[in-house]
Amino acid sequence: MTTLSDLLADGRVHVVDGAMGTMLYGRGVFLNICYDELSLRQPDLVRDIHREYVRAGAELLETNTFGANPLKLAHYGLAAETEAINAAAARLAREASGSRAAVAGAIGPLGIRLEPYGETSEDEARDAFSRQVRGLLDGGVDGFIIETFSDVSEARAAVAAIRAVSDLPVIVQMTVGTDGKTAYGTDPETFGPRLAALPVQAIGVNCSVGPSGVLEAIEKLTRVVTLPLSAQPNAGLPREVGDRKIYMASPEYMASFARRMVEAGARFVGGCCGTTPEHIKAIVGFVQSVSPRYKHAVAAAAPLPAAALDPVPLAERSRLGAKLAAGEFVTTVEIVPPKGVNPAPMFEQVRQLQAAGVDAVNVPDGPRAQSRMGALLSGLLIQRETGMEPVVHYACRDRNLLGMLSDLLGAAASGVRNLLIVTGDPPKMGPYPDATAVFDIDSIGLTNLVARLNRGLDPGANPIGEPTRFVIGVGVNPAAPDLDRELRRFAWKVDAGAEYAITQPVFDLAQLDRFLERVDGFRIPIVAGIWPLVSLRNAEFLANEVPGVSVPASVLERMREASARGKEEALAEGVRIARQMVAAVRERVAGVQVAAPLGRVPVALDVVRAAVESSAAAG
Repeated sequence: MTTLSDLLADGRVHVVDGAMGTMLYGRGVFLNICYDELSLRQPDLVRDIHREYVRAGAELLETNTFGANPLKLAHYGLAAETEAINAAAARLAREASGSRAAVAGAIGPLGIRLEPYGETSEDEARDAFSRQVRGLLDGGVDGFIIETFSDVSEARAAVAAIRAVSDLPVIVQMTVGTDGKTAYGTDPETFGPRLAALPVQAIGVNCSVGPSGVLEAIEKLTRVVTLPLSAQPNAGLPREVGDRKIYMASPEYMASFARRMVEAGARFVGGCCGTTPEHIKAIVGFVQSVSPRYKHAVAAAAPLPAAALDPVPLAERSRLGAKLAAGEFVTTVEIVPPKGVNPAPMFEQVRQLQAAGVDAVNVPDGPRAQSRMGALLSGLLIQRETGMEPVVHYACRDRNLLGMLSDLLGAAASGVRNLLIVTGDPPKMGPYPDATAVFDIDSIGLTNLVARLNRGLDPGANPIGEPTRFVIGVGVNPAAPDLDRELRRFAWKVDAGAEYAITQPVFDLAQLDRFLERVDGFRIPIVAGIWPLVSLRNAEFLANEVPGVSVPASVLERMREASARGKEEALAEGVRIARQMVAAVRERVAGVQVAAPLGRVPVALDVVRAAVESSAAAG
């Protein structure tokens, strides 16, 4: 029986199979079906496809388990069947292979982001992969292919899961985009040596943008690693034909590129999305007479990732940063950007705050999922028109990782310095509930990204030249229903690079004290959010309909009694409560952020003057 170890040891070129999903779709399986589950529910269908690839000449079959990890299976309610699905898939591939092909357990990414760009640790990822590995081993695989990964850390977790229970050979494959880099911006010259340092037997590239892009990646890998290389491209990029996506690369075209990949240094070639047994048959015919042309360079000569630079000192990044670094009390006011295209009223509000001695203006990013002028552009307009520093809230809701990176580089070049990084309110909270959210990374991941930019590195550890000069702020909620979870996330944000934090509106001093006691060891400045109430209805709305805000019964009662005396009395009482809170927190926190409720800047000014006056007196 042929094994993956045999194929690796003989020094020859070998052909891997092609796509399973493409074939299943072609047999009438709808896209909303869990393809991995078919190994249990329709085994004959899966086995027959494997046999077609064997007849086409494939020497290595991949199991139908690309998404068969517990996290992805959970979307179909199948997490409990993880081991059974993987074992069944391995047995089907083994039955179909006979003695003509080796069988590798296919392991794809978990579908979530790992630290530092997500909440999941490598250890947690390893545990998830372990369940899949156990099932594949039970089914009789003789090796593994870890494929279509963008994150080297996640690939490392998958390898660790295998090595904890098996010494069978492992092939690890990354995927790259049209720029030749992974979704994290890592190029083959960087990820190649990192993968080669793992306990694996071969590395390579699969999926991606088609044969040409994979060929270029193989040409780069062959110069920096000594391990055998594998290449399994898509059949080009899919095109919309009617209501279907069709892969246009012909078998002959794929085969011609497979030969070029072998000549460039690949020892394992096959196909990914869009490829069929016809493609594999053509590849077999093209590569039988060729062998890898180039010898690999010595891995030790591979370029290392650029060393991170020291961040610019906090005091030199912005006026707000200088005050935070010096331990001076800061005052900011939140102004919501306009719903239309006229920024003039916003500028007038900012000038009022400037005249009152406020340090900076906070610009929220689509709060409560409202559609308004973008926070980054609003902040830039404010800075250029008035000279006042903005604190730009930047939400993860609307942008993918690449879009965030583009925005932030542009913001840095334009002179925006102060950020408040937030995950963002979901669209269902706003007037467009059918709008889609991205949430490619959360606030912890984005904090990591910005901290890296401040050290002159992009997410893939590639140098960007001069480092950015962002002052990195994050949100925190002293009134969170699950305070332990909130504190864990806050600790992760600090570890990621947060340099100050702004709280949700504070109405309960005892609650704030309990929170401050628990975060004392985090050693970053805390700025307290202050919200002047304008009416009983406003207070009840915050208490009952705004997530993360807690208004105690005593405050509601004060507003109720004042409202009974009229609107003006209610507003005056709301301002008194806010001013009292400013005075109470003055010695507890590093500053205050005062909201302009319902856009009423004069109300915020009534409150912030108390903070500015007390700060001047203290100075």
